Amino acid sequence: MKTAVVLPRERVFAALDFRKPDVVPVEYHPSPAGSYEHGQQMHELFARYPHDFGDASAIPLARPESKWVDAQGKYQEFRRDEWGVIWEHLIFGIAGHPHLRPLDDWANLEGFQPPPVPVTFGPPFEREQMRTASDQQRYFIKSGWISIFEVMHALRRFEDVLMDLATDGPEINRLADLITDYQLQMVHYLLARGVDAIQFGDDYATQSGLMMSMSTWRKFFKPRYELLMKPIHAAGKRVFFHTCGCSLKLLDDLADLRVHAIWPQLNAYGRGVLARFSRETRIAIAIHPDRGDLMIRSRPEDVRSTVLELGEEFSISDGGAWLYVEIDSGFPLQNIVALVETIGRLRGF
Repeated sequence: MKTAVVLPRERVFAALDFRKPDVVPVEYHPSPAGSYEHGQQMHELFARYPHDFGDASAIPLARPESKWVDAQGKYQEFRRDEWGVIWEHLIFGIAGHPHLRPLDDWANLEGFQPPPVPVTFGPPFEREQMRTASDQQRYFIKSGWISIFEVMHALRRFEDVLMDLATDGPEINRLADLITDYQLQMVHYLLARGVDAIQFGDDYATQSGLMMSMSTWRKFFKPRYELLMKPIHAAGKRVFFHTCGCSLKLLDDLADLRVHAIWPQLNAYGRGVLARFSRETRIAIAIHPDRGDLMIRSRPEDVRSTVLELGEEFSISDGGAWLYVEIDSGFPLQNIVALVETIGRLRGF
């Protein structure tokens, strides 16, 4: 009797539902920084150990346009995003810093317009629908980056945004409502495409705690997230939430918002805290090995042992978690190999 073949999409759903998957799911982020530094070697490694969130062979080789690299090989790029922020990038593939922000002066808020939202009709949208449906026959499709706070402090000085939140003035509320209205339209666009999950992302914490009080977060941000997540829940889709830093105080509120999975910065928490939270709330965890000390400054044997320890700590073979891999610049190739091969062994490859 033949054993039924389990598709990657099915094993991700099993992990999210705290059911024992056939193998531990893994997700590769299509990081241009890692692709540029390690090129074909990294892509061949991903091809040998495929992931469950898409076709790894479709991740493109990345490199900067020649116009942004000078004769000495120094990279510097200025890029305008859809919100009108001009970003300066000094390391290819790594998030830059706002160089020019449209709303440093609140006088510019009058007449400020959000980006156009993709339409849900016509040939371009139909092609996106078909591509999603085709990928979904095999893979778990997660899409989007729905944020409020990060858009706010890209458009306006970070320290001014924190002061605006503390004073709760009309301008910051108007801006947040404008962003929320735009993101709600993006949620409906992604739902119309038929994705399995929509990713939210806002970093609210330093390495030791939140950047604002919980009362501010609950009053200002939580109702807006409820509005954005309501149609996702109504459609029976999954909500993923990423936030770096020690966001321990937010965890119960994320559970209250009915978030299905979180992608935290593991080393900002005490060992066991997130594992206990996950089991108690049935919120799945993206297990993302540290991209600093571990992947840049440690040895391959340290990488291997850490992956195995994380797997045991989170009981990943029993469901409720998956492994997340993102390759930055500065990772020694031998550490990347150790990371991917150890995860591959956990998966039985």
